[in-house]
Amino acid sequence: MTSTSRRILVVEDDRVINQAVSERLTAEGYDVVRAWDGPGAVQAYGEHEPDLVVLDVMLPGFDGHEVCRRIQAERPVPVLMLTARAEESDVLVGLGVGADDYLTKPFRMRELVARIGALLRRVERAAVLAAPGREVDLGDLRIDAPARRVWRAGEEVRLTPTEFDLLLCLAEQPGAVVPRERLMAQVWGWSDASGTRTLDSHVKGLRAKVGAERVRTAHGVGYALETGVGS
Repeated sequence: MTSTSRRILVVEDDRVINQAVSERLTAEGYDVVRAWDGPGAVQAYGEHEPDLVVLDVMLPGFDGHEVCRRIQAERPVPVLMLTARAEESDVLVGLGVGADDYLTKPFRMRELVARIGALLRRVERAAVLAAPGREVDLGDLRIDAPARRVWRAGEEVRLTPTEFDLLLCLAEQPGAVVPRERLMAQVWGWSDASGTRTLDSHVKGLRAKVGAERVRTAHGVGYALETGVGS
């Protein structure tokens, strides 16, 4: 599917940045919808059903985290957050409410366009990964790939779309270390190390939900999903 058929909602209260981002994405062939505050973002999302949302954290009305919560509850969608702060706690909050990636201001338009393209490709790959009939049982962890649902010790765990894709990628080879480069390429579509911090942040979020002992770090190499936990 070409970028001309993709609709992107740009939510940014700084009108200069909003216009600059919107014009660049329009030039790249995307159909762009704009909003400048929290309530307007939720309304525009419902009216236009975008394929991806570029979302500033600091917004009038209510902030980007609340916008992300509301739109993800309505229909899962890739969200790229724009933030003036890069502290890990702020990033984890964004990832926890369903954001897939983030960029710290100021950012380069070229990087923004690249991240958007990678997120849209991830959506296409996720559909392939969640092939019918795929169900994984690892100790007390059960993954239903087609339904995109996860249970731990019989209790359902609510994962963000990216956390689920990351877990499914690790579960393809239980116990084996999956290199960081492969995770970034398969889950995010990045062919370089630009997403290293995003990967680490998502792993922390995943550990908080499925158990810290479940996801093992192979320092300098990657991560592995342990098989004997909770058996």
